Amino acid sequence: MKFTFNKQFMVLMFLLLNCFASYAANEDLITKQITLKLTEAGTLPDAIGSSKKYLVTNLKIIGEINGTDLRFIREMAGCDVKGYRISGNLSVLDLSEARFVAGGDSYYDAIGCYTSNDIMGKYAFCGCRSLKSVNIPSSVTEIGDLAFRDCSSLTSVNIPSSVTSIEESTFSGCSSLTSVNIPSSVTYIGDGVFSGCSSLINVNIPSSVTRIEGGAFFGCSSLTSVNIPSSVTSIGEWAFDDCRGLRSVYVYAETAPAGIGRAFEQRHGLYLENCTLYVPKGTYDAYCWLSELECFGNIVEFDATNIRNIVAEPEVQKSARYAVNGQRLTAPVKGINLVKYNNGRVKKEIVK
Repeated sequence: MKFTFNKQFMVLMFLLLNCFASYAANEDLITKQITLKLTEAGTLPDAIGSSKKYLVTNLKIIGEINGTDLRFIREMAGCDVKGYRISGNLSVLDLSEARFVAGGDSYYDAIGCYTSNDIMGKYAFCGCRSLKSVNIPSSVTEIGDLAFRDCSSLTSVNIPSSVTSIEESTFSGCSSLTSVNIPSSVTYIGDGVFSGCSSLINVNIPSSVTRIEGGAFFGCSSLTSVNIPSSVTSIGEWAFDDCRGLRSVYVYAETAPAGIGRAFEQRHGLYLENCTLYVPKGTYDAYCWLSELECFGNIVEFDATNIRNIVAEPEVQKSARYAVNGQRLTAPVKGINLVKYNNGRVKKEIVK
């Protein structure tokens, strides 16, 4: 019993000492913004030094940065070169006046990642769980695969207008991300880009985007509304799967984008019964034959030329009736009928 008591006492003291040490370390954190102007790529480790490496919380870098610098930044933000979590505290990173250049060490050894000119490479900040805010260099043209994957504390990111593509799973697992502004220079949204962004409530898809790949918004359960511009010609499978919070989806294309039927299909038995799909006036017939769109609680036509005209006029009379497969009916049939009104609204009607 004496041995057990002593052992428990030692464990308790060890835990208390660790708590005090952690508290003391947090007291030493550097919370004001540190601005560094690098005259040469690869010199960030020397500019900050090992003693302040894990204490800086807010950093702005001006100048060129290569793989050696990015490796050091990743460690400051809580993730080492092998992807393991470490004690970095960097939460705010401003690279708006920095530029990625080729050269230096590998910044992610798991698959041998090196920097390239004006490209935020794959896995750039993957696993950096301390990061809360990032300003991407204004010279970046491409954001690579999984660049911010599992940055679970990231709440905001500024994507510059120089970026033309956002690649696969770039923000996958960024569970704290609430809003994203995609610049009008982007033409392509890759597979699973925002998958698992469960706090995302607002995202704009600019009219420059022509393709949205599969699973792009999978698991964005807080997303309530989505606008699909007329420029989008194809949407990948299950792009909006498990988006259980959706209440409205506006599609502006008069010709249904390829794949839209599967894009909103819910694989886990979910049904978007509280969500309305809005399609341009006069295009209901072009959309209703897509059986997968049955997942919506309602399909309504709207004036796509004036967003303020979304609210329909009072229902006056029924103008058409359809079966769930899109076939037009001349009279009610047993089962589910889709009834279209002369104000553009469509409702489901159960005929017994």
